[in-house]
Amino acid sequence: MRLIRGLHNLRDEHRNCAATIGNFDGVHLGHQAVLGQLAERAEELGLPSVVVTFEPQPQEYFVPEQAPPRLSRLREKYAALRRYSVDRMLCLRFNRALAELTPAQFVRDVLVDRLGVRYLSVGDDFRFGKDRAGDFNYLCEVGEEHGFQVVHMHTFDVDNERVSSTRIRQALEKGDLAGAEVLLGRPYRMLGRVAHGDKRGRDWGFPTANIFLHRNRAPIGGVFAVEMFGLEHEPVAGVANVGARPTVGGTRSLLEVHLFDFSEDIYGRHVAVDFVHKLREERRYDSFDALKEQIARDVVDARDFFRKRNTSARV
Repeated sequence: MRLIRGLHNLRDEHRNCAATIGNFDGVHLGHQAVLGQLAERAEELGLPSVVVTFEPQPQEYFVPEQAPPRLSRLREKYAALRRYSVDRMLCLRFNRALAELTPAQFVRDVLVDRLGVRYLSVGDDFRFGKDRAGDFNYLCEVGEEHGFQVVHMHTFDVDNERVSSTRIRQALEKGDLAGAEVLLGRPYRMLGRVAHGDKRGRDWGFPTANIFLHRNRAPIGGVFAVEMFGLEHEPVAGVANVGARPTVGGTRSLLEVHLFDFSEDIYGRHVAVDFVHKLREERRYDSFDALKEQIARDVVDARDFFRKRNTSARV
């Protein structure tokens, strides 16, 4: 799958395609249904499939202080989309110029002139253009005028409730990782590069792989049993903390992973961390000794979780 950043990087060979538009935050089961439908129709038409998305997401541009935490950064979204039959991902910079486009201008400038869309699939609640004035019915009208077909995907339900990024955020906030996994079709995952930290964990006997989250807010927080991918013998089980580390005076959110029975140097490595079980909330301790004792208990609890899971899987 090819990533194209911005309309200015589109070339003549990128014209004529089957496309879908949306935030695709999390690339959950509802998104996957859209992608499946798009891939089938693109193959029938002999066209490349294109996912059009935005960075930042529109709500992050208009009301950044009220925007919900992202399930997936651009890198994570790209990695998730690569699992499906998507030929190209077009990431549009959501700025004032894009926000000010009327629905007619967006259709003409983006869909017709630059992409040459011949088939367009959108969600049944899709809105676009200045003041969110464009909707599905408008797209159908202009589609007839410009010669492209427009279809919409009905909501995708699990347990008689619509699958949505909001619903997944709510599950993660409650620590319901199993519920989030059902809606995502996979465990909740974060990607990042292992960076150097303050080495305090190593001094305490619990060395950690530190990963900066590069987001305003994380959708999860606390202490978790995790599995890390991207290593030679993957996955490697461990225990992780997501938070600001108040006991040691932390000021920015960080993902710290202590891997079990692991001593390799992985600084600079790009890794993926799957969150499989929440152990507890993050809290501030009165002393470093109290924190060290709690970390030791967390390690025991996480190991016990994996032992029970593995035993159950063999039964």
